[in-house]
Amino acid sequence: MPKMKTHSGTKKRLSFSGTGKVMRGRPGTSHLAPGKTQKRIRHLRKGSTVSTSDLHRISKQISCMK
Repeated sequence: MPKMKTHSGTKKRLSFSGTGKVMRGRPGTSHLAPGKTQKRIRHLRKGSTVSTSDLHRISKQISCMK
């Protein structure tokens, strides 16, 4: 059986925090910015952690990433 490969699209979108949590970027910053307030855009720049319900599915995709 061949080796498990990390999903290359997921590899580019996720990273690990210092404590080992999986971090993701916030959606909604790429276009239609004039309709959003500056405060909203500023808060979207900050990353957030992946939810626990999605973590099992994502951990299979990034099994070789750590």
